[in-house]
Amino acid sequence: MGTAQEEDFYKQADGGVCAAQGFTANGIHCGLYPDPEKNDLGLIFSETECNAAAVYTTNKVKGAPILVTKKHLAQTGGRARAVVVNSRNANTCNADGEEKAQKMCELAAAALEIAPEQVLVASTGVIGQPLPIEPIAEHIRLLAEGLDAGNHAAAARAIMTTDTFPKETAVCFPLGGKNCTIGGMAKGSGMIHPNMATTLNFITTDAALSAEMLQKALSEIVKVTYNCLSIDGDTSTNDMVSLMANGLAGNDEITGEGSDYEIFKQGLYLVMMRLTRMLAKDGEGASKLLECTCKGAPDKETAIIVAKSVIRSPLLKCAMFGEDANWGRILCAIGYADAEFDIGRVSVELASAKGAIAVCRNGSGVAFSEEKAKEILGEDEIFIRIDLHQGDADATAWGCDLTYDYVKINGDYRS
Repeated sequence: MGTAQEEDFYKQADGGVCAAQGFTANGIHCGLYPDPEKNDLGLIFSETECNAAAVYTTNKVKGAPILVTKKHLAQTGGRARAVVVNSRNANTCNADGEEKAQKMCELAAAALEIAPEQVLVASTGVIGQPLPIEPIAEHIRLLAEGLDAGNHAAAARAIMTTDTFPKETAVCFPLGGKNCTIGGMAKGSGMIHPNMATTLNFITTDAALSAEMLQKALSEIVKVTYNCLSIDGDTSTNDMVSLMANGLAGNDEITGEGSDYEIFKQGLYLVMMRLTRMLAKDGEGASKLLECTCKGAPDKETAIIVAKSVIRSPLLKCAMFGEDANWGRILCAIGYADAEFDIGRVSVELASAKGAIAVCRNGSGVAFSEEKAKEILGEDEIFIRIDLHQGDADATAWGCDLTYDYVKINGDYRS
């Protein structure tokens, strides 16, 4: 589906994680953060039971909330009604971690009058510090009483750590003769690296899909969105993407592949891609969003590998911060990508709202204006365009520049 058709078919919607029918949310300050203005406890709730799917970090060290969420989805056969989440404390590498994560589910379930296994749980923040359960227990009913579709932004703020702005988006589109919506919210600025679920991301839809097809769609789209995002090369321990579908739009349930599944999957891609771009733009200390597109690849996997290799390069990130068109760093990163292609046919250009400039053709540098390049790289969104000239496949990866502020933020993260 082309861009113009996409804009006509998939409409931007308001409401974030509550844009879809039947979902409410809330976020409050319970006391995990010392700042009383900072929300640190959030809740998402569906008025009816949902089919659910999730993808998790590939780090061998996994936060206790992930272990409990996986257990609950296994117990229910991929069904859920709520997500409870806290920030400030990751509840990871703690002897009582699973007990605390399970307790969070039980507290939320009691307040919502549902079963504990219908609750998914997530945490984000400092690793290795015991999670105080008392502030959560004392505020969970207040949190539940404030559930409302209009409180989606409060929930989005509750999952923020070093984020500088909340991240929400939603789209609506026709599906099976019904109007369906997919919405989501995300957090993440640092410890973001490819080949994982990446950060905390909660997505909801009123479309009807089986749990199996939800998982299939989520796993496919994660590969070309969140897994193509890199901020700093660190894979976190608590990263999770959850997707809940309550079916209230009224379309016939999607139980297999076909046109309806492809329509839904494209809508899911748009939501997850937009959240991915927001995450990249808000990388810790970042001043520029970097978007690297690799086209002309012999296959999709090669395009992904090359784009990710470039976006992960610390040297390139530093060059972009310095607004230095040091294209050799791009060729270097392409060259060590773990894929087979002819480097002698590769071309590269740099682009932004100020225009585009070719810096490499057939694997070699070409003359260009350093002044024009500096002007292009002075913008806050930079596009690195690679053409391998060896096929029809393409892929995009997202990241940000590496700045002095990144070191400052992570030098005193626990204070």
